Amino acid sequence: MEQFIFSQNRSESLLKIDSLVVQIIKVPNFNNFTTSDVRSAYIAISKDSLLDPVVVRRKLYSELLKLVNKGWLKKKVSNKKKGTRFCKTELFDVEKLITFIESNPQKIIPCNDIKKSLTEKLNYYKSELLLNFGEKEAYKELNDEFPELAIEIQSQYNQAKDTKFKILGKIKAIESLIDQDCRQNI
Repeated sequence: MEQFIFSQNRSESLLKIDSLVVQIIKVPNFNNFTTSDVRSAYIAISKDSLLDPVVVRRKLYSELLKLVNKGWLKKKVSNKKKGTRFCKTELFDVEKLITFIESNPQKIIPCNDIKKSLTEKLNYYKSELLLNFGEKEAYKELNDEFPELAIEIQSQYNQAKDTKFKILGKIKAIESLIDQDCRQNI
């Protein structure tokens, strides 16, 4: 997720904001909007079908709150089911936003290839895990059939058990990466 840093003057604190959010909210008639409105536009612009709308909405809410804290947006909380709406304030500086977009064009990094690669790795480790289960089962059967080899078989069985935990760890790591927001974490 590319961010830009805004500062009205040198004595002001810096503000980091996602460039796609800037691209969306700079539109003159985009006012009195919800986080869901921004999310819909964000997903459409990014053209990434693998983005999780719930994760994106949370992230965008955080981005909008930065602008509220800066005084550029006003947050209106409704008691009705319409939820929270955001309105541009008189401090909202469209020219500054446009300047940042033009000088720093959005670089959308597609994560489809990364997720595809991670999914392939995940499938590989899952098949390894199935092989491991078969190996452990075979050692149990061999132990029943050849009790005189119990010591050797137990050693191999323990090694297969250790391998299972390593594979499960790899599977868990890859699944957690796949579940995360691709732009932020990959």
